[in-house]
Amino acid sequence: MPEDNKNDSHPKRSRERARSRAGTGPGAPAAAKAGLRSRQAAAKLLAAVIDRKTPLDGMLDPERGNPAYRELNEADRALVRAILNSALRHLPRIRAAIDSLLQTPLPEGARALEHVLTVAAAQILYLDVPDHSAVDLAVEQARSDPRNRRFASLVNAVLRRLSREKDEILEKLRPVPAMPGWFFDRLVACYGRDQAERISEAQLVPAAIDVTVKSEPTSWAERLDGTVLPTGSVRLRDFSGSIPSLPGFSEGAWWVQDAAASIPARLFGEVSGKRLVDLCAAPGGKTAQLILAGAEVTALDQSSSRLRRLRANLGRLGFEARTKETDMADFRPEELFDAALLDAPCSSTGTTRRHPDVLWTKGPEDVAKLARLQERLLRHALTVVKPGGLVVFSNCSLDPLEGEEVVARVVADGGCERVPVDAADWPELEEAITPVGEFRTTPAMLPLEAPFAGGLDGFYAAVLRRAGA
Repeated sequence: MPEDNKNDSHPKRSRERARSRAGTGPGAPAAAKAGLRSRQAAAKLLAAVIDRKTPLDGMLDPERGNPAYRELNEADRALVRAILNSALRHLPRIRAAIDSLLQTPLPEGARALEHVLTVAAAQILYLDVPDHSAVDLAVEQARSDPRNRRFASLVNAVLRRLSREKDEILEKLRPVPAMPGWFFDRLVACYGRDQAERISEAQLVPAAIDVTVKSEPTSWAERLDGTVLPTGSVRLRDFSGSIPSLPGFSEGAWWVQDAAASIPARLFGEVSGKRLVDLCAAPGGKTAQLILAGAEVTALDQSSSRLRRLRANLGRLGFEARTKETDMADFRPEELFDAALLDAPCSSTGTTRRHPDVLWTKGPEDVAKLARLQERLLRHALTVVKPGGLVVFSNCSLDPLEGEEVVARVVADGGCERVPVDAADWPELEEAITPVGEFRTTPAMLPLEAPFAGGLDGFYAAVLRRAGA
């Protein structure tokens, strides 16, 4: 369904592009004040993500988000989003760059100062913001904060040197993994160092916009200035405009859905005339796929607001589904279904191209906790289908603890069997099929030639058949 895809422009020579009003022109005090407020807002939101593990999406809501963000005009909001996305994507490298320029480490408790430096460094190293503007506004930001006032000269010296030496510093930063140490170490353990490094680099590239079309993907690729992917999705060329303004949106001809997210619903095979349940359905992209394929779908979600969004999205597409507001763990249907889709709650570590805050708001304890929840939900999902019925289990985590290991335990306990996915059915995505026939995509897969961005969300999916048919 339509996602909030406020896409950054794609990198050019390792520098993401962003438009901003720098706010430091001669004789323009109002603009300078606006420029300062946007940097202050960026530092405040960065602190909320890093120090308090607050997800970014809610804080960037234009109506209910953080007040410092809401009070900005749209141009400054766009700048704040660009700064935060760049800072969070490159945070380990930004920290390493700053540390390399300090004669002594920052004082204990100087978190506010660190965030000021990080916001400025993100602009200098990765955004098309004039370096002098980033430096001057960071110094002014330090002076305006009693906690940082005495460090204003330090901010000035460090950032001016960063500006002078940025090309050399960027080259030295290449070996630094662009993700938290705990997660990179986990990727190395699961995928090996070479693949972990590929994933780390791939997640630096903002995700493209993919759409699932009702029919004629080749024709829609031409109309939308896109290309058809192996999944049948259409990937748009470097696009940063308004999704509803595109041809076919108002007519309900397609919906926004990452190509990897479109895979699980296709793993059921022929579903025409069958009764299916989508157990964690909102915002409804997979529900729409199943309806399009001819299934009679019941869609569950425990959130009333998310369910309203699902109904609105299906309405735009001209689709109908039975909907029910409930926790799927409590769902006990009067009549068992032919099949069930469980796109389970997860750590979302496969979506860092579009949600770079994920790795900074989650930790290994969250992954373990969510894996336990997924196993419980998967075992329950098998009880809502008929003997011989299929359950497709999926999530957007890169960690096998939340995917392969969950399914392996459930299958080992009996009561179901794994139905292997045939790699021959997925040309150009054969590398995503595991030796036991499960799907495992990563951001490093699906390389495409410019002007189209490659990559997929990290997704896992497996097909299980309930015993007893």
